[in-house]
Amino acid sequence: MERERSRRLSGGQQQRLALAGALAPRPGLLVLDEPTANLDAEGAAALMQALGAIRGTRAATLVLIEHQVDRAWPLADVVLSLGHDGRPIDVGAPDDVLARSADAMRAAGIWLPGETARSPLARRARDEGASPDPLVRAEALRFGYDRGRPVVRDISLDAWAGERIALVGPNGSGKSTLGRLLVGLLRPDHGRVTLAGDDPARVPAATLARHAGYVFQEPERQFLAQTVGDEVRFGLTDEEHGRVDGLMQRLALPLDVFEGRSPYRLSGGEQRRLSLACILVRRPELLVLDEPTFGQDRLGYEGLLAILGEHLDEGACLVAATHDARFVDDVADRIVEIGEGWIVRDEPVAEAAA
Repeated sequence: MERERSRRLSGGQQQRLALAGALAPRPGLLVLDEPTANLDAEGAAALMQALGAIRGTRAATLVLIEHQVDRAWPLADVVLSLGHDGRPIDVGAPDDVLARSADAMRAAGIWLPGETARSPLARRARDEGASPDPLVRAEALRFGYDRGRPVVRDISLDAWAGERIALVGPNGSGKSTLGRLLVGLLRPDHGRVTLAGDDPARVPAATLARHAGYVFQEPERQFLAQTVGDEVRFGLTDEEHGRVDGLMQRLALPLDVFEGRSPYRLSGGEQRRLSLACILVRRPELLVLDEPTFGQDRLGYEGLLAILGEHLDEGACLVAATHDARFVDDVADRIVEIGEGWIVRDEPVAEAAA
């Protein structure tokens, strides 16, 4: 991949490239901010193995900022736990911090080792007789950013109203590209996509936003306004304006606090929730989310699941590209695995778990 343009890499591949650049000079101090975000399981395990080797040789001081504590906790000599106000809850050896402050950390929404969410979405099997026609249909899709180098290869996929589909697969397999094709952000080189009978790439943007919503892996790429309040209200109808305050409150972005803030100055997790609010306020029939749980603490994750659950229970279809096994477990009723641009597995969650 030496001659590959970095902007053409997947989000996970870009993350690994940035990490390689940071590790190559062998610095004495290495600060990593959620380094496993957007990495597939193999990439995350390899990174943690590399960090474990650095820790073992004491070649550098590691400062690791991470929500995925199951991976990070075994590496730690010292744990510093911070509350929402940025003040320390506790600091000390990992076992001591857990013994003293597990309840306080849990109340602050911090994931603890081995912990699961309190309110997973209940899986529902699709009623085969309720919706004879798929909401979205992809037929023999092929697409490449560069001529002769396809990213998506002859993919056909139907998704029905009410389905909850997890797109899984390694970094660079084509998950994000497929998601963009499904909502009309990209046009296929070959094949076609229909959303409720129409080609989404030809539907006017204002109309399409009420049928399909896409949340980017890098949410700042879709921001259009200079303040949070203007961003979440951008292009809304009067009816949609009435939903904003309650939705933002439930996503832990209350407008009495965040109204005038810049979307670009929010944390990664806050940006993710803002981008989701901008989509959900329009109540689209199809939600395509790229790594929706990145940067979320436990409370943010549970709030996200609750809001998604309500929207999906109304009949919306979810297609989520994710490496988060917890999210797949809690949400998906169908798994579609992508490998090198092909669908290599498509089955109900119950069969995948068997």
